[in-house]
Amino acid sequence: MKAQILKRFEDEINALERELHTQLPKEIQRAREFGDLRENAEYKAAKERQVFLNARIGQLKKRVAEISLINLDKIPSDKVAFGSTVELKEAKTGDKLTYQLVMPEDADAEKGWISTASPIGRAMLGKEEGDEIKVPTPNGVRVFELLTLKTLHDAS
Repeated sequence: MKAQILKRFEDEINALERELHTQLPKEIQRAREFGDLRENAEYKAAKERQVFLNARIGQLKKRVAEISLINLDKIPSDKVAFGSTVELKEAKTGDKLTYQLVMPEDADAEKGWISTASPIGRAMLGKEEGDEIKVPTPNGVRVFELLTLKTLHDAS
């Protein structure tokens, strides 16, 4: 999972750097040829894109560095943590839900991927099978029972 995230970020960085260093200079040069830069919308748009690309590349490189520091050996094998897949039962309705805890960049509720930084993700961290999980929501506290837990280590 960590390797997949890093690869995706590296691919995005490469694509953005290619645009920044290959395509964008051509656009800027073409826009300069139109003359007066003070009233040149193409030039301004290209320069704004250049600022955006530099910022995004910096952000992605910082995130890659942070993710690279994650030691998967320190993730518990018996408690909910990053990479865990859990089955929950909502106390009020009896509905069963399955979630996998992922990094914020990968969160996708439709796929059942919940960020470790989300309210439900934070509430689940450190819990074991059979534990009660209370999640504060705008409509009040939702209570779940942790039915099954499959950690990142179980998946390997």
